[in-house]
Amino acid sequence: MSNVHPSAIVYPGARLADDVSVGPYAVIEDGVVIGPGCRIGAHALLQGPTRIGRNNHIHAYAAIGGDPQDKKYRGERSELVIGDGNTFHEFVTINRGTAEGGGVTRIDDDNWIMAYVHVAHDCHVGSHTILANNATLAGHVELDDWVVLGGFAGVHQFCKIGAHAFAAMYSAINRDVPPFIYVAGQFAEPRGVNAEGLKRRGFDAERIAAIKRAYRTLYMSHKTLEEARAALAEQADASADVRAFRDFIDRSERSLVR
Repeated sequence: MSNVHPSAIVYPGARLADDVSVGPYAVIEDGVVIGPGCRIGAHALLQGPTRIGRNNHIHAYAAIGGDPQDKKYRGERSELVIGDGNTFHEFVTINRGTAEGGGVTRIDDDNWIMAYVHVAHDCHVGSHTILANNATLAGHVELDDWVVLGGFAGVHQFCKIGAHAFAAMYSAINRDVPPFIYVAGQFAEPRGVNAEGLKRRGFDAERIAAIKRAYRTLYMSHKTLEEARAALAEQADASADVRAFRDFIDRSERSLVR
């Protein structure tokens, strides 16, 4: 493996594709599998069992695949599974799963994870997300596709954040965040629809208008949650986005930001 720096340590039980590059003083332990096109920065630590797909870039000093920070963890087998095309910047930490949470932490594809971000055990991060510097996910958090978390945003354990949602810098999220909306504050509260983000991703005016109607129904109509759900069911007939909005509400277990 000519792309591995002489000072790097690659354990015998690690498996690297032929074109993986590994920087100075990186450590790749047994049970780590790294796919083609990946780049591992200087001093990075990769522990297993961890499976990493294609074309991922792990920057210097990142710690990927470490033991879960859960006092109930007793050394049982658990793993981290990372998809394709992700970027993990300096000092990012990602832990493996626990038996209680299904045993797997998952990061899907094309995510942009900035410096000092922490992803705890049993989280599932979808695709195309952006986690700005120092954002933190507690255990069992679920982020759907295209979620953006501002710097220093923190998400409480077991919370879910729906697709295309945006959380402002320093947001403290302790409840589920429906798709498409913008939240901010400590604790985070809904502040409107993430319209600018939706425009950037190709949502036309009609789709955004339907999402805004759904937002007003849930948050500005003074309806109870059950009344809002009934109204959203009617709106969902004409909009797949509203159906996604209502479906998220139906599967929320921690209650919604309100």
